[in-house]
Amino acid sequence: MQDVQTLILDSLGIPWVQAGLIFASSLLAAKIVDLVVTRIIRRLARRTATTLDDRIVEHLHRPIFVTMILLGLHLATTRLGLPPTFSGVVLALLKTIGVLLWLGALLRISKLVLEELSRNRRTVGWVEPRTLPLFDNVVKVVLVSGVVYSLLVAWDLDVAPWLASAGIVGIALGFAAKDSLANLFGGLFVIADAPYKLGDYIRLDSGERGRVTHIGLRSTRLLTRDDIEVIIPNAQIANAKIVNESGGPYEKARVTVLVGVAYGSDVDRVRRVLMDAARSVALVAEDPEPRVRFTEFGESSLNFRLLAWVENPEQRGACVDALHIAVYKKFAAEGVEIPFPQRDVHLKPPPPA
Repeated sequence: MQDVQTLILDSLGIPWVQAGLIFASSLLAAKIVDLVVTRIIRRLARRTATTLDDRIVEHLHRPIFVTMILLGLHLATTRLGLPPTFSGVVLALLKTIGVLLWLGALLRISKLVLEELSRNRRTVGWVEPRTLPLFDNVVKVVLVSGVVYSLLVAWDLDVAPWLASAGIVGIALGFAAKDSLANLFGGLFVIADAPYKLGDYIRLDSGERGRVTHIGLRSTRLLTRDDIEVIIPNAQIANAKIVNESGGPYEKARVTVLVGVAYGSDVDRVRRVLMDAARSVALVAEDPEPRVRFTEFGESSLNFRLLAWVENPEQRGACVDALHIAVYKKFAAEGVEIPFPQRDVHLKPPPPA
């Protein structure tokens, strides 16, 4: 019995045996941590009102488990007493695996957190659907930059030359891709300033007009009334005059119809007929109510302006068409005359020869 104990003690002094025991201990520790995460923390997370913490725990489960195993492999490798070069490569590989593993987990968790914040804008007002792409890209850039730095440190590479090279490459890329960078910063300004949002109907001073279907960091997409998608660089939009037809207190838009009636017409009757014509069109909104304005005494007619509102700017063309038809039919039924331009021509006889 004493010989067996001596043999066991002697075998524990062998580095390979010690490394195996360390690795086995790390597996046991990983299993214990996994048990704690999957049972205790999940049970606590289920008691909260939100499901965000439950999804975060789901994404943390695998990285924590694998990290415990990688830590055991790291300690086991140092215990083996391998040559410095081989040992350094193995340890660097273990650190690389751990860094990349946590990068994927943090990217997924950050996306979940930002989406949850954008849905609960009462808690954090500066994160909303229109600014979500901006914060998502910023978080990705920060995480990837941190991972690159961690990998350089893990492989014992001098960071200073890499930073200097990155600065030179950044200057060269800045000159080569100045248009792309202009679009990028234009997209950031559009997202931050929010002159329009998804679904708005806008018109640019360059003539483009349509509904906003996508706001990206490089360009904005409009869907015109002809069902044609127009892609406009954000650098052009950032310097353009934008008319947001969906802005203001509501999305409703006003349409105007100009009508002239003959002199001698009963203006009160004309006003009533125009109001009846506006109310007969289904596209005309009930609030605000249609309005009629007697605008001027024309050369051949009394000019009226019929004002009506539609629920969204896309209905303007169809509403104007329907109003013209309704006004023409109502005038014909009520006997209201729409005059033609009149001119008096005086013929002067030629002088005698």
